[in-house]
Amino acid sequence: MRLSYLLLAVWLWVLPGAAVAQDTRLVIVEQAGCIYCVHWDRDVAPEYPKTAEGRAAPLRRVDIGDLPEDLKLKSRPVLTPTFILVQDGQEVARLEGYPGEDFFWPLLNRMLDEAGIERTIPEETKS
Repeated sequence: MRLSYLLLAVWLWVLPGAAVAQDTRLVIVEQAGCIYCVHWDRDVAPEYPKTAEGRAAPLRRVDIGDLPEDLKLKSRPVLTPTFILVQDGQEVARLEGYPGEDFFWPLLNRMLDEAGIERTIPEETKS
């Protein structure tokens, strides 16, 4: 019985400091006819889910004209594509426009770093 109380006390003491996993997503805000969205889809989208960044922040696509109510954004996007890093639906970082693949990855990694989001290297790329 004492052991049960001891374990309960330890659990209650440790629980408040335990890290809570957050739902992290990279939201792409797009619209029909957006040529830069097409370029991103061609250059980045096929590989994105296979990368450490894509695993850390899976992609969610939304239309600029129909923004979901569950997203708490700092401001309404006006450009497409706009990439919004969200944790538990709350915006933590934003990249407006698509600067090309060579610039996209470093900018995305800066967003992830500043938000404190860890990435792991996919097993198939480890040597």
